[in-house]
Amino acid sequence: MNKTVLVPVADGTEELEAVAIIDVLRRAGATVTVASVSGARQITASRGVVIVADTLIEACTKKDYDLVVLPGGIPGAEHLRDSADLTCILKRQQEEKRLYGAICASPAVVLEHHGLLKGRQATCHPGFVDRLATRDRVNARVVVDGNCLTSRGPGTAVEFALTLVERLYGKHKREEVAAPMVI
Repeated sequence: MNKTVLVPVADGTEELEAVAIIDVLRRAGATVTVASVSGARQITASRGVVIVADTLIEACTKKDYDLVVLPGGIPGAEHLRDSADLTCILKRQQEEKRLYGAICASPAVVLEHHGLLKGRQATCHPGFVDRLATRDRVNARVVVDGNCLTSRGPGTAVEFALTLVERLYGKHKREEVAAPMVI
């Protein structure tokens, strides 16, 4: 069963998180669309790595996704927060009870800012914890609360991505993707 995933990126996105999420989900068989909110397909990530997105976010507004997941990084998360198109996509995702998630600064900077964590447990990068309304689970590496998934940062990116795989495809697929590849 093919699943569709949207990974928005922007100038200043944390590249390790973005690439880990994209790679792990593609290994699981998901159709991953990388969409830039920066007005051009090519973005420069937080540590100077150039990423070329598949499309611009405005091309994604009328599509449905099984999962929308945000990498972090500053100022990348702030650019994601300020994208009206992405905000509409995220709110529709929540309203229609489809999966959405964020890692690093994005749970606090984007999801909390737009009311998408209301009544939910979440975690984020330790430097942004003070921006979360609910802080009961901030020390967890990955938090799943209903259809919302959050994680702490680059050091938890692969674990987070594997959790996304499990929510989309089940535990068996997570174990398959996490296993060493046979060469």
